[in-house]
Amino acid sequence: MIGTMALAVSACGKKDRPKADLAASQVTTIGVNSYLWRATLDALSFMPLLQTDSNGGVIVTDWYANPKNPGERVKVTVSIVDQDLRADALRVAASRQVSQNGQWVDAPVQAATVQKLEDIILTKARDLRRAAIAG
Repeated sequence: MIGTMALAVSACGKKDRPKADLAASQVTTIGVNSYLWRATLDALSFMPLLQTDSNGGVIVTDWYANPKNPGERVKVTVSIVDQDLRADALRVAASRQVSQNGQWVDAPVQAATVQKLEDIILTKARDLRRAAIAG
């Protein structure tokens, strides 16, 4: 038994042993990548949340109207579909409505709007990961 312990202790001193990745791209204390999850919550923090499911990776906002433009409102659904911090692990969908004669009517959402929101979330997620690496 002492020989086994000595062998185990001597193996610990090798220089080529793998080091833990302090900020792995795959962080899964919840069901999805935690950097993407936290970045999404941060990016959508100004909107009321309707549903959040950290295991399924879904965040759905309620309708939000910008006080500067009350005749228009948007609703966002974000799905995080992977445990890795990757661009294709994030799916953003948005709905937009405009007020016409007191009724909310569906209106198109510019693709650039969805792309911009994806970029904001991915940038925040990468910044969170960099901050974790820096300690």
